[in-house]
Amino acid sequence: MNIHEYQAAEIFSRFGIPVNHGKVCATSEEARAAAQEIGRPVVVKAQVHVGGRGKAGGIRLAADPDEAEAAARQILGMDIRGATVHKVLVAPAVEMAHEYYLGVVLDRASRRVVVMASAAGGIDIEEVARETPEKIVREYADPLLGLHDYQARRLGFALGLEPDLVRPFAALARQLYAAYVAVDASLAEINPLALTTDRSWLALDSKIVLDDNALFRHPEHEALRDPLAEDPLEQEARAAGISFVKLDGTIGCVVNGAGLSMATMDAVKLYGGAPANFLDVGGGASSQQVATALRLVLSDPNVRAVLINIFGGITRGDVVAEGLLEALRTVEVRVPLVIRLVGTRQEEGRRMLAEAGLTVVDTMEEAAQRAVAAAQGREGRA
Repeated sequence: MNIHEYQAAEIFSRFGIPVNHGKVCATSEEARAAAQEIGRPVVVKAQVHVGGRGKAGGIRLAADPDEAEAAARQILGMDIRGATVHKVLVAPAVEMAHEYYLGVVLDRASRRVVVMASAAGGIDIEEVARETPEKIVREYADPLLGLHDYQARRLGFALGLEPDLVRPFAALARQLYAAYVAVDASLAEINPLALTTDRSWLALDSKIVLDDNALFRHPEHEALRDPLAEDPLEQEARAAGISFVKLDGTIGCVVNGAGLSMATMDAVKLYGGAPANFLDVGGGASSQQVATALRLVLSDPNVRAVLINIFGGITRGDVVAEGLLEALRTVEVRVPLVIRLVGTRQEEGRRMLAEAGLTVVDTMEEAAQRAVAAAQGREGRA
């Protein structure tokens, strides 16, 4: 789950990390009042769940309240990579001696939590990793013992910090790691981490991504959710108990099981198509859930074909077919359907679908090939 910069800064502050506190504003008049209260030059920053704000004009300096009001007026309502700006953060402008990067993330390759730092702060860390990977230094945290103090200090020395700066930097790195673990984050980063002209550390931009799979342990995190910043289809899916992530392709996917969903998307890509979504309808999905899943997929105007891939394990194939047919009676389908149904009582399920005029394929390869062909206009309704 994504949260806003100001929310991440509040969490970091609770763990002793020095952050650049500001005021959240929903109108240009509020931005003016905030700048007046701060009483010095400010930065006006769009609060959205996407990156690239600076390049899109979503971060602006303002020397006085008039400029802050004008900047907020320009930023509010702006579209940044598909996200509409509804709030801005007005914070004091800071004089920096240098910008650094500091982040904590799960490294899936090594299956460990890695703490990363770089002297190339203030820019996209993915860009640094791609173009100058040698500028990123790493320390892997022990899952039981956490990030040791000597590891945090080693990061500081690897960055070339002067000796008097290493210990406060190490303390900050350990505080960031503590925050990452405590809130069950999948990412916690400060970019830039500023070394100010008075030789103190200050988090100028805070980011946290919360692990969706751990939200049940943190009911307090529900208050951090911003409905205006989330895709309405993903909100509807979550309410229905369906895992759904919208993508940019043309082949809608309705699948039961997260692993099978990812394999289905891989198969679509393998045969030249592009999935329009990730969707796991769940193992014991009801006909209502299937109908909701179909409606979610078909609400995307880019979808040109739908691939339904169901494996009947505990759930019987005939029950799945019955639910699918009931769903098709309530959802208008105007694009080709490709259906794969295998597993327990698959023959009964396939017969029910055949009697309804639908064709079911045997393999995932064939299903993916036919879905890609249908989306490209080379095949009619399956």
